[in-house]
Amino acid sequence: MAQIFPRNSNPFSRLGIAFVAFTVLGIIGLIYAVYRSPYMNHVGIPPEQPVPFSHKHHVQQLGIDCRFCHSTVENSSFAGIPSAKTCMTCHSQMWTNAQVLEPVREAFRTNQPIPWVRVHELPKFVYFNHSIHIAKGVACTTCHGPVDHMEMIAQHSTLWMSWCLQCHRHPEKFVGAKAAVFQSDWLDARTQDLNRHIDLAKAEFPAGEMPSDPAEIRKALVKNRKIPNAMTMTECYVCHR
Repeated sequence: MAQIFPRNSNPFSRLGIAFVAFTVLGIIGLIYAVYRSPYMNHVGIPPEQPVPFSHKHHVQQLGIDCRFCHSTVENSSFAGIPSAKTCMTCHSQMWTNAQVLEPVREAFRTNQPIPWVRVHELPKFVYFNHSIHIAKGVACTTCHGPVDHMEMIAQHSTLWMSWCLQCHRHPEKFVGAKAAVFQSDWLDARTQDLNRHIDLAKAEFPAGEMPSDPAEIRKALVKNRKIPNAMTMTECYVCHR
């Protein structure tokens, strides 16, 4: 058979094949990057709520404890979403005629729940229990971020399985003193001043038994709280039941 293409076309054919291959890989990489992006995972994007509730105002400026609104966080898998009755504890006395709070007053009058939009919502096949994380010394802000600086609450982390596994594999890097769990400025054990961490953790050790090295203190906290080892904590059944 006669040769269709001249020999000098070989480099162009190789370039064409390479171009197609790199284009396909580039498209796959772009799709993956977009899929894993904060935008697709709603990170930093506050959803529209029926009432523009400011965590910054209520937590940082007024000093309201997390548990006032999220009342079941210590004893239930679900932290709880505040009811109209909870809101009206204060707003029956202040800002009583503010138009922005009319949805709250209407919900209270009709005994209906406020239609809050959930910000952190895991897939149905994932089991998560707030109370066990609180009991083991994982601060609210470790997962939810600096809530006290958020005007409108937004998702702080991707909630990807790989993100969860960071803590399940190395809990000593994330658990802190139990006295700091509900402190809004306590992101996690890695970000805090070591002396402060040591002072808050002293109450959890018998006299003279607290290690001197901060890293060892955190390991001791994991041991004292009976947090299972990484092999157990990364078993499928822990989160998929």
